[in-house]
Amino acid sequence: MKKRIPALLLALTLCFTLFGCASPSGSDAPSGSSPGTSPGGSSPSDSTPAEVKDVHLRVWGAEEDQVMLKSMLDAFADANKAQINFTYDLGVQGEGGTKDTVLVDIEAAADVYAFAHDQIGELYKAGALQEVLDNVADIKSRNVSSSVEAATVDGKLMAYPMTADNGYFMFYNSSYFTEDDVKSFDGMLAKAEAAGKKISMELTSGWYNYAFFKAGGLNASLNDDGVTNDCDWNGPGGTDVLQAMLDLAKHPAFVSLGSDEFKAGVIDGSVIAGVSGTWNAGAVAEAWGESYAASKLPTVAIAGEQKQLGSFSGYKLIGVNAFCQETGWAMRLADYLTNYDNSLRRFNERQQGPSNTLAAASDAVKSDPAQLAIATQMQFATPQIIGGNYWSPAQTLGEIIVQGNPSGTPLQTLLDNAVAGITAPVG
Repeated sequence: MKKRIPALLLALTLCFTLFGCASPSGSDAPSGSSPGTSPGGSSPSDSTPAEVKDVHLRVWGAEEDQVMLKSMLDAFADANKAQINFTYDLGVQGEGGTKDTVLVDIEAAADVYAFAHDQIGELYKAGALQEVLDNVADIKSRNVSSSVEAATVDGKLMAYPMTADNGYFMFYNSSYFTEDDVKSFDGMLAKAEAAGKKISMELTSGWYNYAFFKAGGLNASLNDDGVTNDCDWNGPGGTDVLQAMLDLAKHPAFVSLGSDEFKAGVIDGSVIAGVSGTWNAGAVAEAWGESYAASKLPTVAIAGEQKQLGSFSGYKLIGVNAFCQETGWAMRLADYLTNYDNSLRRFNERQQGPSNTLAAASDAVKSDPAQLAIATQMQFATPQIIGGNYWSPAQTLGEIIVQGNPSGTPLQTLLDNAVAGITAPVG
């Protein structure tokens, strides 16, 4: 034995010296994933399992999601502590304004951020998003197809689908309304007026105004150039739609309230029904208890005929900054934040409807009044794909309507002015 051990050591020495023998090693990349690259980027495969590298990411999410997101990020750090020492900065950024913040300085923006799907075109054109190259088949198979389409540009998957409930519907207190009452605005207004209460819808927002023009067979949409808009609101029937909005605005049982004001009215008891979205479901359910109910949008009287209100529909996505220095781990984090468990958690804690098909098929989601209402409204909804010039003119038009058109401007002129702004060229 004394002679054989040195011989074995000598053989091993020669092996390493002459033939480059290496010890077993493996990538610490996510299972089934080979992270993509970005300017100056790195991936989890840069280190061996024996090494624990430092990974720091900046993450943005909505203010109301901060507590939940912090918990998710801490769980991600714990789940990967054998491979990385994960730290993060969590910042507040509402999904609706993400694009405007990111495009100010893409390199200074967060590594991982959530945004509304209608922003994906401009983020893509500006080079602000890293293409998803790994686990693409899995991501597509686990999410509803419409959300995958919303996350896709030029045939490339550019973000991770997160929610499929970015729309609006009618909340109502069933102590005051029957299911038949909520089929039409007329029926609801009559009941609310008799009770001395209010029904709310934010007419000063182009997001909600669209519902009336859609009901009247009119439309506003993004042109093929991806920047300018097409809008026919000032065409035949447009003034009938505007008159219907004026009639609604002046009704004594109607009030135009923003999201926070609507919630406050529900809590203080002055508002017994209103158009809003899933973000207010928790507060409304708590305030109304067993009387909490929801439905698709009602019909509205336009030129003497009941017309079903349409709506914008949308999705929320999570993207990875193309200038992220830790692309692989950023991709892994985005994938983690949108997996089944976190999709279901997002619903349970924030009442956000999952794009994840398994989470959406859970009993909890299927039995939720708000989720059922928005699913029903989806058949009357149009994906929100519109250029930036839409919002201000639509808001101004709504403000004039809520004020009762105090200057007495002809309705056709109001529509012509709004359409001119909506379809204006973009510099």
